Amino acid sequence: MRTLAIFAAAAFAVVPAIAADHAAHWTYEGKGGPDKWGDLEKDFAGCKLGKEQSPIDIDTKAAAAAKLPKIEFAYKPVPLSVVNNGHTVQVNYDKGSTIKVGKDTYELLQYHFHTPSEEKVDGKPYPLVAHLVHKNAEGKLAVVAVFFDKGAENAALKPVFSAMPAKAGEKKDPAVKVNAADLLPANGSYYTFKGSLTTPPCSEGVRWLVLKTPVTLSAEQGEAFRKIIPMNARPVQPLNGRKVEYSGS
Repeated sequence: MRTLAIFAAAAFAVVPAIAADHAAHWTYEGKGGPDKWGDLEKDFAGCKLGKEQSPIDIDTKAAAAAKLPKIEFAYKPVPLSVVNNGHTVQVNYDKGSTIKVGKDTYELLQYHFHTPSEEKVDGKPYPLVAHLVHKNAEGKLAVVAVFFDKGAENAALKPVFSAMPAKAGEKKDPAVKVNAADLLPANGSYYTFKGSLTTPPCSEGVRWLVLKTPVTLSAEQGEAFRKIIPMNARPVQPLNGRKVEYSGS
């Protein structure tokens, strides 16, 4: 049962754990805020005691160039299913879409958003980040992060943001399809490091793949998201000697 609970939480992300799995009420501010997560419930102890926690501030001068495998994306269009789980807006993804990184293949479970971006680059956040959560056959997680910077309207966000449920617990299944591939920048170079879920229970052993090149979203799109989720970013965590590597230029 313990294993099932961990996988259930993972399916909801680097996102909020499912309410049914944990009685503790955690938030992004106040009494249930990030600095208190590790004390809210024994299963959340990793949020306080873990040494490979996410998100991090990526220091581009300290990151090491490496011969990393290309991320091979094989995403398929699926019917849109979007939920407001009280901590983020999340798109649940049907089976059959994967990434391959070297010899490792991971299936896309879902993607969700944080504002501002949880990951920083040289101390600066982006207005929004998408976390695409994947799991391999051994149950290990890999998260692809896509930054959104201010600019032109993002066509890939339009169907999702048009269907965003306004209330926690609401789910919408509009008669449209989406393809997570449309969220990706043309340049697939990335930063990678060992990390954790960015929400309770903050489980470690997550492979992070942060795409270096941002895509755009309009000011109106950013505002639309913040009307529903004003802020849902965990503060950056200590690197604790972890190596950050990058591919490409």
